[in-house]
Amino acid sequence: MEPSASAVTEIKDWSKQYTRRHPVASLQTVGRQVELGRDAFRYLVTDIAGRRFPFDEFVGQAMFMVKTSLLPTVAVAVPISATLSIQFGLLAGQVGATALAGAASGLAVIRQSAPLVTAILLAAAVGSALCADLGSRKIREEIDAMEVMGVSVLRRLVVPRLAAGILIAMALTAVSCFVGFLAGYLFNVYVQDGTPGSYMATFSSFATSGDLYLAMVKAAVFGVIVVVIACEKGLNTRGGPGGVANSVNAAVVASIVVLMVVNLGFTQIYTMLFPRTTL
Repeated sequence: MEPSASAVTEIKDWSKQYTRRHPVASLQTVGRQVELGRDAFRYLVTDIAGRRFPFDEFVGQAMFMVKTSLLPTVAVAVPISATLSIQFGLLAGQVGATALAGAASGLAVIRQSAPLVTAILLAAAVGSALCADLGSRKIREEIDAMEVMGVSVLRRLVVPRLAAGILIAMALTAVSCFVGFLAGYLFNVYVQDGTPGSYMATFSSFATSGDLYLAMVKAAVFGVIVVVIACEKGLNTRGGPGGVANSVNAAVVASIVVLMVVNLGFTQIYTMLFPRTTL
């Protein structure tokens, strides 16, 4: 009985300590991420204005992000858009409104599916790679060496990644919108026997330029979230190679959770400010 009682006591003590530490650690992490994002944006503007922006690093990071996430984004956008088209088509057929399948599919793809799918894939592919790169440099003491030599890690490593993340997120969202619309159109017309005219008419009646603007704003914000969280986790890696793995895992999980919450806020605010018009 004594070992069992000791184990229970130890579990209780650990739970109490974790409960006390976790809120404080979470607030400290959020504070570091906000500070990192603020400073990175300030240096981004000042470096571009002062012609000190590292364009070589920016181009290299942008190309790396494209190679890492372009094909997965397209590969995921097609089945998701096809699934939405099938589900909305079945629902529209049940209520006798098959002509509205194009509007529902188009709105779902442009306003929700395209930016969110792109952001999640950026977090999984690009964010993990950025965090692993910076974390490896941290445990090899390259980051400390740069600081000792007077090189700003934030301006040399974080700022070009932030600019590349925003640009690539918006570009991939545009690609995802087009691929999603095309996949939904093909499935509605050739699989569900819909008419091209009704699909395009209802799509153009409900989907407006504001929906595309919302998708682009979402993409830019999502790109910032992914890069800032990944860089903050990478630059604060501790504990050797195992610490790098823990940082990558934490960066991906935190990015996806924050993306979901921010997407919900965007959707709710946009719906309140710009209510949907009738056909």
